[in-house]
Amino acid sequence: MAFKTFPLRLLESRHVTPSILHLVFTRDDGTEFTYQAGQFINIHFQNDGKLIHRSYSIANSPGDDYLEIAMSPVEGGRATRLLSALSAGDVIEASGPYGRFVLKDEEPTRYVLVATGTGVTPYRSMLPLLEERIARGFTADVLLGTWRREEALYAEDFLALADQQPGFTFHACYSRELPDDLAGHECQGYVQARMQQLELDPARDIVYLCGNPDMVDQAMAWLKELGFPVARIRREKYLFAR
Repeated sequence: MAFKTFPLRLLESRHVTPSILHLVFTRDDGTEFTYQAGQFINIHFQNDGKLIHRSYSIANSPGDDYLEIAMSPVEGGRATRLLSALSAGDVIEASGPYGRFVLKDEEPTRYVLVATGTGVTPYRSMLPLLEERIARGFTADVLLGTWRREEALYAEDFLALADQQPGFTFHACYSRELPDDLAGHECQGYVQARMQQLELDPARDIVYLCGNPDMVDQAMAWLKELGFPVARIRREKYLFAR
């Protein structure tokens, strides 16, 4: 498959959790980059003489003059080596946007946005749109599963909206380490278990699933048993390729 690529210049790179790298780029050809919240880009690079690519969800909202992604390291990963070694001013090739993991035009409903790890990235890009929809009668619950509090990616952004909007809630689920000072939005266990406590309604709710393939598959199977039609389940799996 041929991709039409464009240059991205790195503006900033920093760790936002002990393991996850947050990268900020600007398009280097002077062309505006347009996309929908929830979409992703491909990063293209050479490896052993072959052109390969890796996909990353866009972390910021449309309308900015920059582009953010989050990279969780993969042991021995070629994209991990590339992105970790970048310095401000370096240029890489990208293509996109791609994907249908977006908020559609629909009547007021409850969104249940479930993620593991960096799978929460597209939900961060949706925050302004979610806030607009909450003002129109929608509600939204974001559920993030990770192994400990320090790895809860972008938690402060979701908590900020939860503080401002009663129609928005954020849940952080920790599968291994539980802090001594457990906050009201935090719980122990897998995110799938927390999701099952939300009294989901197949006629009322729309569920988004993003991240670890095992989580997505398990949640999908349970939702089908609950009677959710496929049209009310939207999913995107993150495959950890080297």
